[in-house]
Amino acid sequence: MSVASGNLPAEGVRAMFDRIAPVYDAMNRTMTAGLDRRWRRATAEAVVRPGDDVLDACCGTGDLAVAGARAGGRVTGLDFSERMLERARRKAPELEWVSGDLLALPFSEASFDAATVGFGVRNVDDLPLAFAELRRVLRQGGRLGVLEITRPRGLLAPFYRLWFDGVVPLLGKLLPGGAAYTYLPASVRRFPGPEDLAAVIARAGFADIRYRTYAGGIVALHTAVAA
Repeated sequence: MSVASGNLPAEGVRAMFDRIAPVYDAMNRTMTAGLDRRWRRATAEAVVRPGDDVLDACCGTGDLAVAGARAGGRVTGLDFSERMLERARRKAPELEWVSGDLLALPFSEASFDAATVGFGVRNVDDLPLAFAELRRVLRQGGRLGVLEITRPRGLLAPFYRLWFDGVVPLLGKLLPGGAAYTYLPASVRRFPGPEDLAAVIARAGFADIRYRTYAGGIVALHTAVAA
């Protein structure tokens, strides 16, 4: 396992995100031209209903959790990077922030009406277990929204490769924890495409699985219902 392969052990992922926490939001804005906020808002609006108990897993610095709260949810944000959580708490101290691992969620069965994950499932080393855990903590009929980077096809593909394989790692070299931005494109290359990810979600006990893409196929939003 290595940064260059896009496949790191859990402790490596945690250490990497601890290092890049100070520049995480700025890099997200730069890499997406600010569109990541719009995509997070769309994710929250797709699955969160007013009054829902909501889990935002792999919450990072909290932007998707905040979007879930603005959609009317009572949100708990969870991440295993304490440096990320520090920034999330400063951003929205009124929300509940929990240190924990998506692969072993510290919640009882059927605790939530909705769950979201934004740019996080790509980093876990057991994808079926991650979705099994999300299904476990959701009530029957609960809604899941997963936002993740994917690989575009067609005319945009060469420009995507230039940006993610060339420009993004170069930007990372100028910032703390720059190796993370070598890991990012590699982790996207090894991650299942939208159709294959939908199949993983289905096997974990979800139904009515749908996905839509944004920005020419660079990002995919999967939604599903706990069966």
